[in-house]
Amino acid sequence: MRLIDKVALVTGAGNGIGAATATRFAEEGALVIVTDINPESAQTVAAQINASGGRTEAHAQDVTDEALWDRLVAGVVATHGHLDILVNNAGIAITANVENTSLEDWRRTQAVNGESVFLGTRAAVKVMQERGGSIINISSIEGIVGEPDATAYNYSKGGVRIFTKSAALHCARQGYPVRVNSVHPGFILTNMVEAGIAALPEGQAQEMYERLLGEIPMGAMGEPLDIANGCLFLASDESRYMTGSELVIDGGYTCH
Repeated sequence: MRLIDKVALVTGAGNGIGAATATRFAEEGALVIVTDINPESAQTVAAQINASGGRTEAHAQDVTDEALWDRLVAGVVATHGHLDILVNNAGIAITANVENTSLEDWRRTQAVNGESVFLGTRAAVKVMQERGGSIINISSIEGIVGEPDATAYNYSKGGVRIFTKSAALHCARQGYPVRVNSVHPGFILTNMVEAGIAALPEGQAQEMYERLLGEIPMGAMGEPLDIANGCLFLASDESRYMTGSELVIDGGYTCH
């Protein structure tokens, strides 16, 4: 029970990496606040965790809504006394290169993938600075290396990567017992990855899938549980000497 008596909030937890992370945290004793822009998805995940003996709450959350962030975090603290772990996981991916990305898609991607991480981190630091806590920002290997058909996504995830370091330095300088780290998943079998590949022009999807597998040294895409276990490590006291770090979980993809 590595997270016993901890309260965790996981955004975008209605499916994929977020759902796996919320489930894993609950298995290790945390009370998990499951949020998603789709309230039905959040409720389904929460119900599954509760049925397995875990403790959860489900909330609808648009992570780009500043006022909602403040209300949600304040509500968690008012109800449970503290917030110990935040996983900024919610995100979107639009398949488009630098020439055909619309400004609307660009701005939407930055809002969901970047601004939400800032809003969540800011809200969490305010309530964690006395008791302490762990903030985990889900970036991507595409915040480290480029992908020609993921221009807006690359930009947003690169921003999450360096923002994490800035926030970590601030907390350390202020003497807050708050750690801020980023996780960089490789190609994981989630709905978002599958949809991104499927959105490619006819004939290119299978070609890209085969190319990706060929470029992953371990020869396969990962599963959401692989990322959830990394988040569990960063959420637990086992990572107490880590802040501003990048945890890359990608089957060796970025070794090239």
